[in-house]
Amino acid sequence: MRALLVLAALPLLAAERRVDPTFLHRYVPDVREQPSDVTTSTCHYKPIFGAGDSQAKVPHGIARFGEITVDAGGDCQPVTYPAEEQAWVILDGNGTIDYAGEKLAVRKHDFLYVSPSIRHAISTSSGARIIVIGFNLGSALIPAVVKPAIANFDEVKWQTVSGHPDSVLYQLLMGGESSTRDKIAAGRVLTSLFIMEFEPGGTNFPHHHEMEEEIYLVLDGSGDMVADGGMDGVEGRHPARAGDAYFFRLNCTVGFYASKSPGPKARILAVRSRYPFSKEPD
Repeated sequence: MRALLVLAALPLLAAERRVDPTFLHRYVPDVREQPSDVTTSTCHYKPIFGAGDSQAKVPHGIARFGEITVDAGGDCQPVTYPAEEQAWVILDGNGTIDYAGEKLAVRKHDFLYVSPSIRHAISTSSGARIIVIGFNLGSALIPAVVKPAIANFDEVKWQTVSGHPDSVLYQLLMGGESSTRDKIAAGRVLTSLFIMEFEPGGTNFPHHHEMEEEIYLVLDGSGDMVADGGMDGVEGRHPARAGDAYFFRLNCTVGFYASKSPGPKARILAVRSRYPFSKEPD
């Protein structure tokens, strides 16, 4: 009798078991603020992917991807992450970042690399909105980089990238330590932080990455986001607008087709990072 009950329950257990998704989608204006280690009464955090999100276990190399909003006259709690490197992008506003005791004035469109083990925080007199991206370093002991690496993406040239159509231009903001093409070369797990701008009807041509996770955040414009596809080679296309964010697992088909309709050009903030492959078989 007990065996029959177990057999009868198996289909229910199978139905309840969830398979990890190939990609995730969030519309940032709809993401709810959550308390985090940086939040205060004047510092607010939206967990888009990773830490704080309901599907935080889906990304592996990416520890967090979120939006910090600081009120005018506000400040955030100082934090230190010994096993996490971060990239910050100031989308709006200005302020002061305390980086290991050094005060750094930051303004709209600044981006910076935050080394592991560095105590850091931001304050602002006028308000600011920041995208924060953290990357898991695992058990590796990485020495702290005390000298901050900071630049402004308005001063980064637009260029084409080999293997992608000329209908999309790139600003190569940040790459790995050995990068020779990015404005800042600092990442260990982070491999590329960049902005794409598309001509109307333009595309970066759908593709995939065998060893990297990736995130796209639509900053302006609209079009179709490509996420995954079938064995017939047909891409999964999803209408996308400013505020849409997508996380792509490694080997997921990823790409974008810009709208041909009148309006602002589509621009996307994108980041790729190494997948932490296990040394042990599953």
